[in-house]
This record gives sequence, C-alpha cells and structure tokens, in this order.
Amino acid sequence: MKVCIISFSKRSGGNCADIAKELYRLYGEYKARVYDFSELEVIPCGSCDYECFNSAEKCPHFSDSIFKLYDEITNSDLAFFIVPNYCDYPSSVFFAFNERSQCYFQKREDLLEKYLSVPKKFIVVSNTGRDNFTAAFRYQITEEQEPDILFLSPKAFGKVSVEGGLMISEPARETVKRFAKSISGSIG
Repeated sequence: MKVCIISFSKRSGGNCADIAKELYRLYGEYKARVYDFSELEVIPCGSCDYECFNSAEKCPHFSDSIFKLYDEITNSDLAFFIVPNYCDYPSSVFFAFNERSQCYFQKREDLLEKYLSVPKKFIVVSNTGRDNFTAAFRYQITEEQEPDILFLSPKAFGKVSVEGGLMISEPARETVKRFAKSISGSIG
C-alpha cells in the first residue's frame, strides 16, 4: 500500500507538519511519503498565456513541484491532506495546488478519474468554520462522495494554533490516530 501525506502549510515545524509526522509514524511501513509545502516550490497559476490549455508541458511553471505531487497522489492507495485554516478558508497554497490541477489534468480525463478515485482524508487545523473547507475539498473527490474531514481544534486541546505543539497533546494524537485508521477495510 502506498500512502501520500501532504501538509498544506508554509510554516515549517507547525501543527500541520507535526500531524504529518504522526501520520508517517502510523503508515511508514506502507510506503508512506510526506510532502510539506514549506519545502516545495509551487507557483500559482498566472503570468502566462494559457499554454497549458494546449499542452501541460508548455506551462511556464511545468518544472515546479506540482506535477510530481499530483503524480504521487494519483498513484497512491490513500492520501491525507492536512490543511490549516486561514481566515475561515484553506491556506493559499491549497488553492494554488487546486488551480494547478487545470494544467495537470487538461485533456487527460482518465488521469483525472484515477486521481479522484484515490481515497482521501482531510485534516483541518481549525478553531472555526467548516463550510468553506467542505466545499473546497469536494474538488478532490468524486461527485458521489462527501469529504472525510477531521476538524482538529487546537483550542479543544488547550493549545493556541499559532504556537504549535498540538501533537504534544496525547488526546489530540489519539484523535488523529482514530481518524487515520477509520478507513474501510481498516489498515494496521
């Protein structure tokens, strides 16, 4: 089994990175790979003439990290998206990731279907709203599905989001573990 774990935070060593490490500890034996946006170069769409509408390889940003990341997710058996809440929305790098799918999947319906069929679990580090995340995550799964989301509130575990340390809390770690293992045909 191949597991892809993505931290959509540009903050190195924050709560999202710590959750990714916890998931890696759970799934490391299953060929798990962690991708941390604080270490990736992903350029948002723009500054172009829509070259990707004709050929993905002509995208002026073709050489950044996004194609490898989409390849990894598409060829995984399970993917975890760990996304921080910024002003009641996913982080800007999540939106950059989402918009760059246009280029990756352009004229490749079979690849899009394969990507959408990969089971995905979403962990949101958030003390507030859910609706915007649920709507944003629907683009990552098939139309028949509802996103499988854990809203992990640092406040609920006596933590302050921007201070990190959420995974120091044993109850928070157990919550992540239960959610991670709550997959059809339980793993591990």
